[in-house]
Amino acid sequence: MITMKSKGLLSLLTFSEKRKDLLLFLLEQPSTLTNIRNKFNVSSPEIAPRIREMESANLMYKDPSTKMYTLTTTGMIVAKSFKPFLDMVGLLEKNEDFWNDHDLSGIPEHLLDRLVDLKDCNFYVDKLENIYDSHKVFTENIGHSSLIKGVSPVYFSSYPDYFMQLAIKNVPTSLILTRSVYDKVENEHADKMKAYCAAKSTELYLLENAKVAFVVTDIFFSMSLFFKSGNYDPRTDLVCFDRSGIQWGNDLFEYYLSQAKKL
Repeated sequence: MITMKSKGLLSLLTFSEKRKDLLLFLLEQPSTLTNIRNKFNVSSPEIAPRIREMESANLMYKDPSTKMYTLTTTGMIVAKSFKPFLDMVGLLEKNEDFWNDHDLSGIPEHLLDRLVDLKDCNFYVDKLENIYDSHKVFTENIGHSSLIKGVSPVYFSSYPDYFMQLAIKNVPTSLILTRSVYDKVENEHADKMKAYCAAKSTELYLLENAKVAFVVTDIFFSMSLFFKSGNYDPRTDLVCFDRSGIQWGNDLFEYYLSQAKKL
């Protein structure tokens, strides 16, 4: 009997956008029929069958004293469990190529489990003729940041100068470089490396390898990945400005920090 009920609820919510949307709408707060009609731009005859179906499934009821439609305890439990699933599906559908074409091995399992924290992210995909446009988003936002942490398994020629300037301005900066990137910067920009390390507000760490490039600050989180072929993708950045996305980025940095050696 329980199995049958579960299948019935699943069908009820997945086979109708209106029922699903109504469930999530009432999760925010109880609502009158008028507000429901206005929210979904429907007439009473259009929405009434969906309401009756959800009342019959014990997902919602009409409070006789307030005339407000409200989720039942069962409806509340279902809605709170259903929303993260929908958020995750929405994140994956927002840019399917990003998740399908890239190597996700650089993201630890406990953060893959929390991928839904990135649901409010944006994807910046450059055109072939402007493959570094996404880095404009990076430099514009990092310039307004007062705390910077990042992992870099790839080398950009402009970054030694850029991060040296941040060090001169005493912006707290913690960088984790892979050995190949560190050796290249040390060989080609030894003076800038020395100036960066000498600053009071900087920390430099060494890591043997990483399959993800990212920076997290007090105002944003930006991440780029490698293709499954092993080549780095310079054209696509995932960028978050919300609190949960930034916290996810901070937790990713802590994961790599635990494996890195301080220089």
